Amino acid sequence: MKIDVMGVRFDSCTLDQALDRAMAMVEDGGAHYCVTPNPEIVYEAMHDPAFCDLLNGADLVLPDGVGVVLGAKLLGTPLEARIPGADFAAGLLPRLAAAGKRLYLLGAKPGVAEQAAANLRARHPDLQICGTADGYFRDEAAAVAAVRAAAPDVVFVCLGAPKQERFMAAHREELGASLLAGLGGMLDVFAGNVRRAPDWVCRIGMEWFYRLLKEPRRFKRMLRLPKFLAAVVARRLRGR
Repeated sequence: MKIDVMGVRFDSCTLDQALDRAMAMVEDGGAHYCVTPNPEIVYEAMHDPAFCDLLNGADLVLPDGVGVVLGAKLLGTPLEARIPGADFAAGLLPRLAAAGKRLYLLGAKPGVAEQAAANLRARHPDLQICGTADGYFRDEAAAVAAVRAAAPDVVFVCLGAPKQERFMAAHREELGASLLAGLGGMLDVFAGNVRRAPDWVCRIGMEWFYRLLKEPRRFKRMLRLPKFLAAVVARRLRGR
């Protein structure tokens, strides 16, 4: 079931249901991509119709951020659950390992993907990581060719929005993978460069505030959150 939140059509499901659907796509052998919009990304999509179309063109659109869930509730169309990209990625890894699927890590600064791969192999010895590359490539065609040559089943595309969504939509057929997942800064988390908020902070929906305290440079970007919620309230008041 799809739920429209300010123009972005989210899949309303639980984390387990999202993982089941993702693995079905991996087994399907087609060319699918998954996006994980938070309020900042939705706010950008509200002002960029082409970007909004890229999000809505994804095979799986997961609500990453308590603001998206709150926005849906305020609009009278609640979502089943919030599904952070971090939880989705972490949940996918043991399933990929058990199924013998090949994973490629793309994004972040030079050296980060390699460290992330080393950490993930230590946690999941059966996980097949078939390649890594940073996100600072200038030759997009060469980057695509390198991924394809590694023959992955799944690619974690961690280039940041909207670059990662544009990359996935433009190249999903060429990359040769069954599933591309846009996951923002997850490689830094896997590499140990960035720590997620404690579980209790995540449970009360304050992970965004924890990240702001840890990364004050995000302040300007996070101003989109109150702007997004203000737009939601305005739409609710107009009865639309």
